[in-house]
Amino acid sequence: MKISTVYNKLSSSFVATRIMAAFAAGLLFPFMAWVLDAGIHNEMLTFKTIGASHLRNPIHFLVDLFPFLFALITLGEIRKRNADRKSFHEHLRKLEENYSCNATFAKEIGSGNFHFQYTLSGEDDILGKALLVMRDNLLANSRKEQEQNWIAEGKELISDILRIHNKIEELSNEVITNLIKYINAIQGALYFYDEEKKLLINVATYAYNRKKYVQKEFRIGQGLIGQCAYEKDFIYRTEIPDDYMTITSGILGDRKPRSLLIVPLIIDEKLQGVIEVASLEDHIPDLTIRFMRELAEIIARTLFNLRVNQQTENLLRQAQKITEELRESEEQLRMSAEEMQATQEQLQITNKKLEAQIREVENAQKRLHSLLENASEIIFIYDENMMLKFVSPSVTRILGYTPNEMMKGKDLQRITRRGEAELRTMFSELIKNPSQPQTLQYTYMKKDGERIFLETTGRNLLDDPAIQGILMNTRDITARKKAEKEERLKSKMQSLSENSPDLILRLSPSGQFFYVNPMIEKYTGLTPKEVTGRTIEDIGLNEVLLVFFRSAISEMKESPGKYTREVALANDSRGNDTYMYISFDVIPEFADNELESVLLVGHDVTEVKNTHREIEEKNRKIQDSINYARRIQQSIIPDNKMLRQHLPKSFLLYQAKDVVSGDFPWLFRQEDILYLAAIDCTGHGVPGAMLSFIAYFLLNNIATREKEISASHLLDLLHEEVRNTLRQHSTDTDARDGMDVALVRIHLNTQEVQFAGAHRPLYLLRSGEITQFKGDLKAIGGIPVGKKTEKPFTNYAFKVLKGDRIFFFTDGLTDQLGGPDKSKYGNNRVRELILQYRGYTMPEYSDLFARDFREWTGNEKQLDDVLMIGIEF
Repeated sequence: MKISTVYNKLSSSFVATRIMAAFAAGLLFPFMAWVLDAGIHNEMLTFKTIGASHLRNPIHFLVDLFPFLFALITLGEIRKRNADRKSFHEHLRKLEENYSCNATFAKEIGSGNFHFQYTLSGEDDILGKALLVMRDNLLANSRKEQEQNWIAEGKELISDILRIHNKIEELSNEVITNLIKYINAIQGALYFYDEEKKLLINVATYAYNRKKYVQKEFRIGQGLIGQCAYEKDFIYRTEIPDDYMTITSGILGDRKPRSLLIVPLIIDEKLQGVIEVASLEDHIPDLTIRFMRELAEIIARTLFNLRVNQQTENLLRQAQKITEELRESEEQLRMSAEEMQATQEQLQITNKKLEAQIREVENAQKRLHSLLENASEIIFIYDENMMLKFVSPSVTRILGYTPNEMMKGKDLQRITRRGEAELRTMFSELIKNPSQPQTLQYTYMKKDGERIFLETTGRNLLDDPAIQGILMNTRDITARKKAEKEERLKSKMQSLSENSPDLILRLSPSGQFFYVNPMIEKYTGLTPKEVTGRTIEDIGLNEVLLVFFRSAISEMKESPGKYTREVALANDSRGNDTYMYISFDVIPEFADNELESVLLVGHDVTEVKNTHREIEEKNRKIQDSINYARRIQQSIIPDNKMLRQHLPKSFLLYQAKDVVSGDFPWLFRQEDILYLAAIDCTGHGVPGAMLSFIAYFLLNNIATREKEISASHLLDLLHEEVRNTLRQHSTDTDARDGMDVALVRIHLNTQEVQFAGAHRPLYLLRSGEITQFKGDLKAIGGIPVGKKTEKPFTNYAFKVLKGDRIFFFTDGLTDQLGGPDKSKYGNNRVRELILQYRGYTMPEYSDLFARDFREWTGNEKQLDDVLMIGIEF
């Protein structure tokens, strides 16, 4: 029994009970009204009193309707709930039916019936939609599995054929026949690629009309077959030329194919052949094309193996043929060998006698060659025309050239022109006076580039039958020449040392004096004779010198190498507080790679030391003065903190080249008017700083004296005051000093800006564009040019808007050399940076220009002081 049926039976009794309960609950209201009315009138509750109360108060009739009203309300509520329940049960019924339908559909899918008819119960049937998606996926997987199985079965079929046959013709016929049947085509051909002929040769066909239209060979790139081989990719056509091919069949007659597939047979990027199939269908299925492409590699590998096997068989047959021929020749060779053996025994006896004679001659030649090669001289033999006929082997050891190289002209090419001329003169003398030997010394360039000295003694032996030439005995005298030169230099050094104002001495590694010059007496009070041959411990040396000599010898033993050391000796002749300073050059001297002696050369540097000390003291005082001037300059010029008290959005970039600077910022305020300038005085360092003090105090005096003066008028007055101060109006003056100025006058209330410039511009950045106000092409100060009237400075005035920015700077920024081309920083770079980074704040601009200037300068020296001021309104 269904749940809905059981529920309907229980529902009727439940409804009656609920209505009765509601009616009973409604009786409480009239009953309570009756009791209350009886109590008010002190009456007993009887039917008579109840009737009397209704007459007294008719509202009791309304109260008496409450039980019926409750019953009606309850009945309505019950009917509404019953309708909801009925709707709910109807929904449950549909769910049961949908569940049953989905279960049946799922069961059919599980059993493999993917084509079972199923209809969704509605758009909200999520389970049904999921089952449909699952069925479609399973169906797709089933089809894919069937396709894979079909391809695998086809591969297995063809692979079995490939394994069975080892002849290309038999294999080709079986493959093309079974393949055409398997893929349900009706025509096919297989072509084998002959690498020697560079041709594709037809080895198997199926259903071909061979009488007229079949071409059995194709070149690479010829026709569709050759094109497929050339491109190494398959060709699929559904539009076939009318004269391409026809199919002969007793049932079909002659019919044209409608689709064509040509697949190359490739293994390891090498072409093995081409397979061609045709069909009467309009299209060849993609599965068939995929199968053919996968099968092509298997067929190609088999064709490659068969090709290799055939080549191996051919080589084996050739080897067997050669072996047979060798066997036939071997017997003939054996017979010939026996005849030759008898002859060889006779030859061996004769050869032994000849070898003994040859060895005796070779030994004699070797002895002679060894004597000539190891001789200390080189023997040259020339003919009467000075053409070299012979040179001894010792030339290789002495000069580095082989005898063959010398015969090609190296005897004269490697000497100087003077040496060659002298050699020819000597040769002429030998020809004129045959009995007189001639000797000559000249320089020669060896093969390794070393220049040596040679001495040649020539003899005329043209009449000697054994020589028949000019004989020259040449030896290397470089060592002798060097010894002679060293002896001359030693004599000169001895003379120089004896007269040198420096102390020169030579010590053995054990501390013995090999040599001292007369200056030893100045430092020790002993003569050279009293010192030479004795040790440093024996002569009573000053303790400082003794310790130094010991240290010098010890260091040279441990790590020999030239160095310089300074020694301070107490100067008793000048008092206990003065010293004599000696700078010793310590030099090791070697013989056969061993330390032979230590050479010490001492220079009296006492005066140099005292002079250096005086210079250092003067430099210290000058530096102290400059540092004090720097403190004074920094105390009077404004910095970023002072500038931002008046203009919060501003920056001041200040980089002095030296300790003190010729560039300085000037700031002066008169009530609501603010004067601000970037001033570049002539020069930098101390001269520039001196001029900056003059400019600073002159500007303060003018601004204090003249109220609300314009920017240009202030520069005019400064120009005149500088000339007066430096007396530049005088005819005999040479004071051309002056300054470049960029001056702005800012009215802080009206936001009016005035600008005047002496060789310096001002940049206004407004709304992403820059406006340049050029300064006048003249400086402040300088010698007047004759009686020429000077124009006053130009005064620029403009109102600034919120967000406007102004920039002005000295030429130390733009004239700095640097960058990849070592060029000037330039005004254009300043403009480009301002525009490129126009979203920057003033502090960010300050960091930007400081960093960019540093990177631009790089390793270059800063040329001038740098000052830049930026203001945002």
